[in-house]
Amino acid sequence: MVGDRTVAYDARVPLELHPNERVIFDGHPSWRGTLGFYIRGLLGAIGGAAIAALVTVIGNGISWAIVIAVFVVLFALVVLAGFLFRFSTTYTITNQRLTIQRGILSKHMQQTRVERVQNVNTDQTLLERLLRVGQVDFDTAGADDSDFTFRGVANPDQVVRAVDRAHGEREEQSEQPLSPGGV
Repeated sequence: MVGDRTVAYDARVPLELHPNERVIFDGHPSWRGTLGFYIRGLLGAIGGAAIAALVTVIGNGISWAIVIAVFVVLFALVVLAGFLFRFSTTYTITNQRLTIQRGILSKHMQQTRVERVQNVNTDQTLLERLLRVGQVDFDTAGADDSDFTFRGVANPDQVVRAVDRAHGEREEQSEQPLSPGGV
């Protein structure tokens, strides 16, 4: 936290901290969380290269240069898309709120106050458990239709503990007696 109460987690969008607010957790989706996307993308790139091979065989014989170029371009697009997803998404937990920031050119910020969080659920497939990643879903008061989920986070149990710490700090702040001046 600096003098103007702005903490810049990256150069895109700084998070303005409220009085007495401090960051407990800040992160992006893990590369391990996007591994499934990369594997599906690899299979799609192989499929695209196979189609390119069929098209060149029908034309005048297989052109390995075209097949390889199609594979490389498709897989490069998959890697770029995964990279952009990871670094255009930021998850933050403070002692007062939870925030999800998404986007590069256009921005979307979703946030809720810590006291509104009623349940915290983690979800991990077998592969995600082996990779120590998963998603953490937050059920908030009065928001049945809201999807407030940290996807692809490393060590989801640490995120749950961070929310528990935020709840504890929030309760401690609310239990402190008012100063003699009533402020």
